Amino acid sequence: MTASDRLHAIPSWQITLGVALLALGFLIAAQLASEGPRVRYTTQERTPLLQTADELQAEQDGLKARILELRAQIRAIEGEGEGAADLVRQLNAQLEQARIAAGLIALTGTGLVLQLEDSRDPVPPEGSESDYLVGSRDIRVVVEELWGVGAEAIAVNGERITPTSAVIDIGSSLLVNSAYLTPPYQVSALGPADLYDRLSASPGFIEFVRTRGEGYGIRVSLAEPGSVDIPAFVGTVTLRYTRPIASPSAGPTGAPSGAAGD
Repeated sequence: MTASDRLHAIPSWQITLGVALLALGFLIAAQLASEGPRVRYTTQERTPLLQTADELQAEQDGLKARILELRAQIRAIEGEGEGAADLVRQLNAQLEQARIAAGLIALTGTGLVLQLEDSRDPVPPEGSESDYLVGSRDIRVVVEELWGVGAEAIAVNGERITPTSAVIDIGSSLLVNSAYLTPPYQVSALGPADLYDRLSASPGFIEFVRTRGEGYGIRVSLAEPGSVDIPAFVGTVTLRYTRPIASPSAGPTGAPSGAAGD
C-alpha cells in the first residue's frame, strides 16, 4: 500500500483533530514567548520604582522632622518674644517716668494754685520800688517750698518748671523758659492730697508770707481746686557740656568694652 493509499485510509476526523492540536500548540508557544519578555519588563521596571519610592519616603520623613524642628523653634521664638515684649513694656514705663520728670508730658491731678501779686502799698521815700514788686526771688522761694513739701510738677503762668528752668527779672516782668511773664503770677502745683496743708504749715513758706506779705504788701493767695492741670514743657533742652555715661557692654570676646588693653 502506497503512502497515498494510507493517507486516504485515515479517517477525516483524525486529520481535523491533528490540525487543531497543531494550531493549539502554536498558540501556546506564541503565548509563552510573549509572556517571557512581559514578565522580564515588569521586573526590570519595579526596581527603580521601589528605589524612587524609598527615596520619596526618606524625603517625607526628613520634611516631617524639619517641620517638628521648625515648630519647636517657633515656640522658642514666641517665648522669647513674650520676654522681649515685657522688656519693652518696662522700658516704655521707665521712659514715661523720665519724660514726666523732665516735664515733657502734661499732667493733671490734685494740687493747689498760689497767686502772687505786686503790692498796692505806697513806696516810702527811703524804700526801693523793686521790694514792692513780685520778683524772681519770690518765685524761686515759692517753687523751692513746693518741691520741699512734696510737689511733683509745677508751672508758673503756664510755663512748666523743669530742672533747667531759669527765672530772671526783666524790669517789672519775669523771664521763664524764654517766655516773658507779667503779674499776677499763678504758681500751679501737683502733689499729694494734703499739699495745701503741707505748704501752709511749712516754716519757710510762713516766713515768706510774713516777710513779703506783711512787710511789703505782696499779696499771696492760695486756692485748692478739685483738680489742677500742668502743661508740658514746650521749650528746647540743650546740654552743651554733658553727655550720658555709657553703660558697660560686652564685647565680641565677652569682655566689657573699654577694658584695659583697648
